[in-house]
Amino acid sequence: MADGNRVPGEMMAIAIPVPGGPDALVPQRRAVPVPGDDEVLIRVAAAGVNRPDVLQRQGKYPPPPGASDIPGLEVSGTVVAAGRGAELLVGQRVCALLAGGGYAEYAVAPAGQCLPVPDGYDMVEAAALPETLFTVWTNLFERAYAVGGDTVLVHGGTSGIGTMAIRLCNLFDVRVIVTCGSDEKCAAARAWGADEAINYKTQDYVAEVKRITGGQGVQAVLDMVGGDYLPRNLECLAEDGRHVSIAVLGGVKANIFIPAIMQRRLTITGSTLRARSVGFKSLVADELVRTVWSFVEEGKLRPAMDQRFGLAEAAKAHARMDAGEHFGKIVLVV
Repeated sequence: MADGNRVPGEMMAIAIPVPGGPDALVPQRRAVPVPGDDEVLIRVAAAGVNRPDVLQRQGKYPPPPGASDIPGLEVSGTVVAAGRGAELLVGQRVCALLAGGGYAEYAVAPAGQCLPVPDGYDMVEAAALPETLFTVWTNLFERAYAVGGDTVLVHGGTSGIGTMAIRLCNLFDVRVIVTCGSDEKCAAARAWGADEAINYKTQDYVAEVKRITGGQGVQAVLDMVGGDYLPRNLECLAEDGRHVSIAVLGGVKANIFIPAIMQRRLTITGSTLRARSVGFKSLVADELVRTVWSFVEEGKLRPAMDQRFGLAEAAKAHARMDAGEHFGKIVLVV
């Protein structure tokens, strides 16, 4: 193992001894993990907080086999040690997608899932990039193959996923309609770059999408709600439209009218990211470097930032997410 800095034997990490509310997140002393072949050890500068972390805290989303039981799917920091095959990354500033382990002073990441943080780019902002960037890119731009000139509907417009989707759509000339839970959030989403924002609590988003698109519908829907949203989302699609499910916060089952799917040639698909292979995630990272990372280097792609909390304040960060009033990403600073 290549070691570019002195690494302690122990670190502070956030554990979940018993599933529950935000107070289930407890600081603990843990052994610093050791990188294996093609892995790096990152001295963490910051870790993004994401909805899957909340589900893990509640006992509803266990880490995949072999992953750390420490929550946290994305970090930024400096590579301080590396296993065989990843030595060239020692000393570099990176942000990385993880399968777990991010809420800690040190984290191990596959080398292929690390992206270089440009000089001058805020490391706390860098920690808020990987999870939403990988998710939106693979689902909206690959599975739903959104392209310039398309119009898409994205639910949760002020979430980390929603705000990243807005910014990527802006960069790739895709018109984006979002839904939000208040007029204030709709205004914030429009200020961030959404072409249209619909208050789903006071408006029928299906009718609004049809009005906005002149009755044509959208080319793609990115949905994390599920449940009874699915048939309504299908009503929003244009012919040959694509629907992508990435979460089921509103329910795991839906009733749909199959003949409409056949007649309008609709595609229903979806994915989860955490359990995908290192090889797949590394290929996505390579594609992001080729297609998106220049925007990061130029300062044109920055995440929407909500609040920052210290690592030991992880419970407060989760309480903020549970309240549902955040705009963009919540981040733990180490």
